[in-house]
Amino acid sequence: MVIHAATAIPVSSKPAPKDWEMNNRIRVDVTRAPAEATARAGAKTLVVQSITWIARPADGSAFDEDSPVNSDPSIRSTADMETVAREAGGRSGFRTAVLRCGSFHAADAGHTRAIGTQLAARKLPIIVFKGGKSDAVWSFVHADDAASAFVAAAEAGRSGLWHVTDNEPVLSEEYLCELAKRIGAPEPRRVPAWLAKWIAGQSAVNFRTTSTRTSNARFRRDFGWSPKFSGYREAFYEIVAAWRAENFLGLGRKAAA
Repeated sequence: MVIHAATAIPVSSKPAPKDWEMNNRIRVDVTRAPAEATARAGAKTLVVQSITWIARPADGSAFDEDSPVNSDPSIRSTADMETVAREAGGRSGFRTAVLRCGSFHAADAGHTRAIGTQLAARKLPIIVFKGGKSDAVWSFVHADDAASAFVAAAEAGRSGLWHVTDNEPVLSEEYLCELAKRIGAPEPRRVPAWLAKWIAGQSAVNFRTTSTRTSNARFRRDFGWSPKFSGYREAFYEIVAAWRAENFLGLGRKAAA
């Protein structure tokens, strides 16, 4: 059994196209290495990590493993990665399990720490459209739960495609406001989309305002798996407790006071 879960997703709030080059190379070129290793070692299964939002509909509606991949250029390398892995399995006779994960969060995850840092500095606003609406729904998974899902898939040795998320998709506004509250930061500002595009760029705004409304139902059914952190609130308890213990963002001093 071989697991390929390498990525290099930029943590910048305004990533340039060149910031994605390493991730794109890992997704496509580097995927060929574990696929070849699986074949040469005679391993029975290759498990690869993908992302749920490559199948998100443009209208923000719910989607699942049977939904078509969207045409957004930013996810093309991920779709190509899935193809590379499946085709290698077909040629060499090993099983390929593709786990499309929701957005990762954890106390030591770079993106989660970046969000916390930006919220503490009140530099991560809620992006709103006409009428003050901010209705993007995000699907997350704690990194520990993603790890347990990979173990379950590897041990089962099945080919297929599954979404790995927690049980509770959440409004982006609710997620940011709740984390800000937990770390004692001011409530995030509300910024109109046109201004956010000027400051952060179109791609960053598109990503933050697009829903990834999906479910782990198929993975739960097929593997008897369930996440330890069923939703973002449970994850925040663990994340903020760990941040306090290491005094990240000065939370240890706040707790002592």
